[in-house]
Amino acid sequence: MDSKNLKNQIRTDRFDFDEEALIKAAKKIMKEAYAPYSKVKVGAAILSSKGKIHVGCNIENASYGLTVCAERVAVGCAVSHGEREFKAIAIANSTDKIITPCGACRQVLSEFSKGLKILLVSAGGEIVRTTLAQLLPDPFSL
Repeated sequence: MDSKNLKNQIRTDRFDFDEEALIKAAKKIMKEAYAPYSKVKVGAAILSSKGKIHVGCNIENASYGLTVCAERVAVGCAVSHGEREFKAIAIANSTDKIITPCGACRQVLSEFSKGLKILLVSAGGEIVRTTLAQLLPDPFSL
């Protein structure tokens, strides 16, 4: 999705949860990212329906296809702790651009929460509020 289309989806109203706490957790874990190839660090903090925050960072690999995105690491962490329902995710990155989740991450997120609220955060402090339904209107399902 190009930035022009994303800008059309920006919400100006705040979401109904502690956005600052979720963003803070995403920024903190972003520092742990392993990104020697792209140099782009990403941190994700996912909020469960029970109010618990689980985090993940991107982990790159010399074989690029084996790279794991921060969003999927955060989901894996949450699922490994028994969480299956999510309310929101904050995704922070180390560039001055807003970066949206890749297609694989969007699909994985849709497995657990079609109504997921998303905060996209740039290193410069820009925040975009959107939803998974806006980013992935027709997810694959069985």
